[in-house]
Amino acid sequence: MRSDYLFTSESVSEGHPDKVSDQISDAIVDLFLSKDPEARVACETMTTTQRVILSGEIRCKGVFENGDWAEGAEEEIENVVRRTVREIGYEQDGFHWETLTLENHLHGQSVEIAQGVDAGADGSNKDEGAGDQGIMFGFACDETPDLMPATLDYSHKILARMAEDRKSGAAPFLEPDAKSQVTLRYEKNKPVECTALVVSTQHARGYDKGDKEAELKAYVKKTVADILPEGWLTDKTVWHINPTGAFEIGGPDGDAGLTGRKIIVDTYGGAAPHGGGAFSGKDPTKVDRSAAYITRYLAKNIVAAGLARRCTIQLAYAIGVSEPLSLYVDTHGTAKDGVTDEGLESAIRGIGKLGGLTPRGIRTHLGLNKPIYRKSAAYGHFGRDVTGDYFPWERTDLVDDLKAAVG
Repeated sequence: MRSDYLFTSESVSEGHPDKVSDQISDAIVDLFLSKDPEARVACETMTTTQRVILSGEIRCKGVFENGDWAEGAEEEIENVVRRTVREIGYEQDGFHWETLTLENHLHGQSVEIAQGVDAGADGSNKDEGAGDQGIMFGFACDETPDLMPATLDYSHKILARMAEDRKSGAAPFLEPDAKSQVTLRYEKNKPVECTALVVSTQHARGYDKGDKEAELKAYVKKTVADILPEGWLTDKTVWHINPTGAFEIGGPDGDAGLTGRKIIVDTYGGAAPHGGGAFSGKDPTKVDRSAAYITRYLAKNIVAAGLARRCTIQLAYAIGVSEPLSLYVDTHGTAKDGVTDEGLESAIRGIGKLGGLTPRGIRTHLGLNKPIYRKSAAYGHFGRDVTGDYFPWERTDLVDDLKAAVG
């Protein structure tokens, strides 16, 4: 590995059109799981000027069974969509929670997929099969207290703080759509300096000129300074705040949004591999979601246990097959003396509470059959605080098991 370099990651706010789509899709997942913990959901959302379009495949007791909607279900879905857009903050002429048009094209899950995925559906499955084939990656490193890549962690935190200030009234000139980008200089694989920052934020009318523009830029600089570690900002730091000028038209009115287009923002900011599958809009039987969560959980616990300073884990699955096809651990030469990547793989396989890393085992261990996903759909799925049932894959409760297993 190189030890001295520059690296950059970006984030987007909850009001970015793709993130609006992700949050709507996950709000639908949460709705269905609140009705039926075994619901099957694959919900894709498109957002554009004054329009939200839902599509995908579903199955849910009490909501959609045998090809028909339960009474009042479609109205409940519409209420969830409008509430999600309202909570993000869109009350603009080009995208307004109350007046937008909703098209609902959700329909029943394919019986051919169901027969290979449901446990015991045809008498041959002893365990639930994976909802699709695919490869999933998890990652952790010791760059931040959240055990995340610093470039992404701080990109998220800048935008999350701006959203808090917008909603509280502390920064009333901000509108929901925003993007950030953080470039850090690394010495001996440790971040030591911020060399460049990009923040583009939608704003109220007139905040691209004169005193109002100066107010907005001063606010952004203070916010960034409050979030980055002391000493990282220097006289050499290059700032780009709304570099194109006015940013009044934003969100789905400025650019169409789609579920699943921000998977690098959702994961590790390019600092680690990604399997390619999006998370949002999918129930946890889909290993695109649940296996990505368990690999993050395992990698984070390995780093939290002091067994390595950096860890990448891969799992692979075949549709309808419960056991993973492969498990791969790479600590990038940072493992503690006496700890090997092969030894960590063996340790993970031997921890019984993980349920063999089958889809059912993952969901049981992490408690994923709950309506906990809307919160994950903005500001990253990883590096988040564990509160109640939310973000269980961020727990570090496997540390002792791993230490015992590697000896």
